Amino acid sequence: MVEQEKLTVRNRIIGVLLQDARMRAGKTRQKCAEVLGTSVGVITAYEEGRQAISLPELELLARYLGVPATHLLDPDAGLLPDEKPVKVPERLALRQRIVGALLRQARLEARKSQKDLASVLGCSTRRIAAYEYGERPIPVAELEALASFLERPLTFFLDEDSLVGQSQDEIEAFQALPQELRDFVVKPINRSYLEVAMKLAEMPAGALRAIAEGILDITY
Repeated sequence: MVEQEKLTVRNRIIGVLLQDARMRAGKTRQKCAEVLGTSVGVITAYEEGRQAISLPELELLARYLGVPATHLLDPDAGLLPDEKPVKVPERLALRQRIVGALLRQARLEARKSQKDLASVLGCSTRRIAAYEYGERPIPVAELEALASFLERPLTFFLDEDSLVGQSQDEIEAFQALPQELRDFVVKPINRSYLEVAMKLAEMPAGALRAIAEGILDITY
């Protein structure tokens, strides 16, 4: 039997990814509600993880927001990259919710209680609850202590794909690319093409020439 708390954590992570995709697409909750034929309150409940979204609804919203449904279903997915200037406050709030959800997930899998975590930090269970619900940022030193207690590496909580964690130089370099190239790169559906391009870039010239000749043989 699946534990209800684990389902709650899963719903919260899906909600964060859904909210991130909506914000990146520049859509309002009202527009998303119209797509599903429901209310703004329901969309809000989905994004906050208070209500579970169905697969058909998720697929429809993913199509409307221009992201693969698999991204919203991936428990290891990070926040989507944004070709526009990063909206730091909103992204930080989303990241805090994800880190909190991951902390709760790690605690449940380790079969520990909020009281156990509070004992590690010498704080109240109310503060642990605030951490887990993303209502309060977790200081790195405290997160390290909790990760160690739960036998998880700190990297379990890292989001290496998000622009929130990138340097300003990297962000500016990306923004300096031609608009059509940035548009192509940020679409998750194009990831496989980018991965192929990376592999081709690492190949010696002779191998690339052989591939090109093979393609010519096929097309002519």
